[in-house]
Amino acid sequence: MWSFPFPDSGRAQALGYSMESHIPYSEGLIKNRFSDRTFIMPTQEARKKAIVLKLNTIKSELQGKRVILVDDSIVRGNTMKHIVALLRNAGAVEVHVRIGSPPIVAPCYFGVDMKTRDQFLASGKDMEEIRKEIGSDSLGYVSIQGLVRSIGKNENSLCLGCLTGDYPAPTPERAKTLRQKELESFSS
Repeated sequence: MWSFPFPDSGRAQALGYSMESHIPYSEGLIKNRFSDRTFIMPTQEARKKAIVLKLNTIKSELQGKRVILVDDSIVRGNTMKHIVALLRNAGAVEVHVRIGSPPIVAPCYFGVDMKTRDQFLASGKDMEEIRKEIGSDSLGYVSIQGLVRSIGKNENSLCLGCLTGDYPAPTPERAKTLRQKELESFSS
């Protein structure tokens, strides 16, 4: 069994995973240096086209092997589903996926353009449903507690809104509800 990073976003996590698990690290994918993060592209069609051009396999590193693909996160799941199939087509006999963050289940209102809950693969799904959708043999995420420990800060000093749905400041949805309540209190 070998652990592979999803280049380049999963490299740090894959190295750490390899060190802690004592599963050898290797590179089984080559990233097109001109590709961007696909999850932030504006349309599903643009994301699908970019995914096909994003990575190539190193077949000699995959043929007949059981592999663990490590990445930083899964947002919509389009890329992960494609890459799991790509690894299998290159000869991997098993593809296991490990993710260096908890499941993303809620929008980010404070920076990353992820605005609606229905965009997220993990929203409303359990681990087995996600695993089946991406086509892997197994799936594991870092827990919220594990993420907080790895950062080394107090959980209350972090924004975990996209992972928990609890935000450190009013979100546009919450602000709208609060404004509506204020208006209702003035009219009574």
